[in-house]
Amino acid sequence: MIESDVSLLDGRTQRNWIRLRTLILLRWFAIVGQLAAIKVAHQVYQIQLELGLCYMAVGVSMIGNLIAMFVYPENKRLSEPETLITVLFDLLQLALLLYLTGGLNNPFAMLLLGPVTVAASVMGLRSTLIIGASAITLVTLLAQFHLPLLLPDGSVLQMPDIFLFGNGTAIIIATLFMGAYSRRVSSEMQSMNDALAATQLALAREQKLTDLGGVVAAAAHELGTPLATIKLASSELIDELADNPDLREDATLIGEQADRCRDILRDMGRAGKDDLHLRQAPLSAVLAEAAEPHMNRGKAVYFEEVPGDDDHQPIIMRKSELIHGFRNLIQNAVDFADANIWIETRWSDDQIAIRIMDDGHGFPPTLIGRIGDPFMRRRTAPSDPSTRPEYEGMGLGLFIAKILLERTGAELTFANGSNPFNNPGKEYTRRGAVVEVIWPRDKIDAHPDGIAPAHGRNERFS
Repeated sequence: MIESDVSLLDGRTQRNWIRLRTLILLRWFAIVGQLAAIKVAHQVYQIQLELGLCYMAVGVSMIGNLIAMFVYPENKRLSEPETLITVLFDLLQLALLLYLTGGLNNPFAMLLLGPVTVAASVMGLRSTLIIGASAITLVTLLAQFHLPLLLPDGSVLQMPDIFLFGNGTAIIIATLFMGAYSRRVSSEMQSMNDALAATQLALAREQKLTDLGGVVAAAAHELGTPLATIKLASSELIDELADNPDLREDATLIGEQADRCRDILRDMGRAGKDDLHLRQAPLSAVLAEAAEPHMNRGKAVYFEEVPGDDDHQPIIMRKSELIHGFRNLIQNAVDFADANIWIETRWSDDQIAIRIMDDGHGFPPTLIGRIGDPFMRRRTAPSDPSTRPEYEGMGLGLFIAKILLERTGAELTFANGSNPFNNPGKEYTRRGAVVEVIWPRDKIDAHPDGIAPAHGRNERFS
């Protein structure tokens, strides 16, 4: 179930491909800034520069932009290797310009952080490491090798060695920090986007299953007239074939089967009718529907009710989010339980609470605080297909359950029952994972005021 959702997200690498037009625009801004800095340094501050070489370095960047604009279409998207080459070109061009204008004595040396940040934000780890290592190497070289900045009187504009060392060290540290920070934030955002996309896919699938009820009701209505016609024709044949017992028996069978089809469609139409019978159900019925796919997987599932002040079981809204969210939580419990799962429901005038427990080893203590994060972890050991037939656990199922249930107003708590090694002989001890879901009762109760609304009028079956 979840594996199919993840497979649909395998194309996220292509979704990260950046538009060439974006890099072209950024490069034009850089070119304008470089030309302005050269102009101001030469004319305002009278700094003697190798203008020919400086303009040549800027011109190389301009030629690269023009080639990209005329050779490639505007909607061209760069793959990761193409983006790596483009960003590396910009990094080397900037380093060449810094070499011609004082190296790390040039305050614009901090702009070397730009390509590193871009790489960490849109490229993979390998490409980011290549750009980061290149930037650190260039900073180290620029600290030793560069053309000096000459003032009008011929003196050299240069920082003291200790400041030059500090400047280089600061740029290297900033490169490492900004790269790691941008990479981490980008990775978190990508994981969240992918997981939210999987959540929408799962919810859409559940909604389609719910909508099938309406399709069944429509089919029952549309097939009513043809079946009535068959019934009428068979009745007339029965009367006309009184002297032919064999054919009369066949006509009678046709009529009986038409009646049977009518009764089946009437029942299906009632079950699939889009009224309050479909959109609300007792709490236990919704939980049973959610648990049904996992009832025959070799584990015992027990349902328990702990009523509060009100002995009447709540009637709740039968939402797709509730069913799919509980189905994922129950699947997780069945996957990791040794033999038993308990689903306990409690309600009062103010709250409705559901607790799902198992007799397994529980959640890893080091990961309890991170449960519900998308792609929380990948398994290092191969999983057993017999115990987890649906998906290779990455935290995505629990994330989907948490998002869907919180959307209905629930609050989820993840914990462990007890240490499984304290009671090794008690097989039925509720010692494993515990997931508690609590709602304010008015969030999901179909009858918050205690009065059941009218169910509406059923159409006559024709």
